[in-house]
Amino acid sequence: MRRITIRTTHDEPERVARAVGPDNTPEMTTRSDDDRVVTTIERESTGGLRTTADDYVVNLTVADEVVQLSDRTDEHKP
Repeated sequence: MRRITIRTTHDEPERVARAVGPDNTPEMTTRSDDDRVVTTIERESTGGLRTTADDYVVNLTVADEVVQLSDRTDEHKP
């Protein structure tokens, strides 16, 4: 079994972790820890691990951008 843990820093780590969680496969766990999102991925092969990690990073990037945009939108509400 191959394993990787990815730790990234965010302004709203709980919201980002909740946003990416539904896309997790059974081999993945995601949680927030202080100002970080921590995701562990386990796969049988190195290639599978790399593919899953790549997909996760794309999803994480989008989730973080959406959270930031929603914060900006909330600031402009009356």
